[in-house]
Parts: sequence; structure tokens; C-alpha cells
Amino acid sequence: MRRLVWIVVLSLVVVGGALRSADALELLMFERAGCPYCLRWNRDVEPAYTASEEGRLAPLRRIDMDRREDPRVALKVPVHYSPTFVLADDGREVGRLIGFIDAATFWGLLSKMINDHRSQTGTSPTPGRTGGRPG
Repeated sequence: MRRLVWIVVLSLVVVGGALRSADALELLMFERAGCPYCLRWNRDVEPAYTASEEGRLAPLRRIDMDRREDPRVALKVPVHYSPTFVLADDGREVGRLIGFIDAATFWGLLSKMINDHRSQTGTSPTPGRTGGRPG
């Protein structure tokens, strides 16, 4: 019986650790109401983001800059422009994209940023990804 308890406890610790590391990465989108580039991102990228590999690796969390929300992330420097996308790992900024040009540029830069971070942390980069839409 004691052995079974230890197996269950150890399993919960291992699974909990795996879930924590999987959930530690997130993409924060700092935005303002009426921002034309935010609206373009919403139209051109958002529909595919959640279903994309990048979206699964770094779930999106929106930050309304006008409300002066606390992003609960240690930023390297303050955010001044919208949209700004901050890749955070375990509550710390590890990468940043300022502005939005077009979907192709966003996907490419985001994928590179995620892969660079995963390489630095010893997590294997996303195989065969050059950024982009689910497919």
C-alpha cells in the first residue's frame, strides 16, 4: 500500500512538472483600442493562432495598455507601442516583437523567437517549422 502511495505521489510530481513547463511559455499581446495594426493582426493572424503549433506552445494573453494592466511578467523594458508581442517564459520576458507588418512576417519572427528560446533552454526546436499557419 505504501508503495502505491509513493507511485501516485511521484506520478503527480512528474505530470505536474511537465504541465508546468508546458504552460510556462505564453505570448502577451499589448494592445490599445482602435489600434489599426492590432485590428489587422486580429483579422489576419488571430483566427489561425490558437490552432497553430506556436499558439499551442505559447498561448495568447491580451494586455489592454489603456487600462494599465499589470502583465504579471518581468519585462526587460516598458512597453510603449501597440501591438507589442512579448514572449514570456515562467513570468519573464524572453523575446519581443514590436508592431505588426503582415501575417507572413509575424509568423516567421514568432517562430524564430520561439525556436531560439527553446534552443537556449535545451528544449529541442520545433521540427520543420518556419513559422506559420496550422496545416
